[in-house]
Amino acid sequence: MVEVPQSHRGWTFITSHARVLAAIADNPSIRVREIAARCHLTERAVARIISDLEQAGYLSHTREGRTNTYRIEPDKVLRHPAEAGLPVASLLSLLVQDETARTKGPAARSPVA
Repeated sequence: MVEVPQSHRGWTFITSHARVLAAIADNPSIRVREIAARCHLTERAVARIISDLEQAGYLSHTREGRTNTYRIEPDKVLRHPAEAGLPVASLLSLLVQDETARTKGPAARSPVA
């Protein structure tokens, strides 16, 4: 079983926005509470991030009863000039694939070359 770090201080490689987007890509009907638990964020922070992503055009949602179903715009390009032309789908393909490998355990992961 992979050990999950509890909390940390300082910088990380992946932003909270990318983590939230990856959680939604993995399950478009995921609840804010589940995203918060998975990403180690508060529900308020997740709601703010979802709002940011919707305002920027990366994400939209439809309400079905008490459930939101999210839709990611895969062709929307990333915001930073260093990633000019890189669509969000490229980033998500790495993050969602990594999450799948992580839940399967160490044997499913490939070594870094």
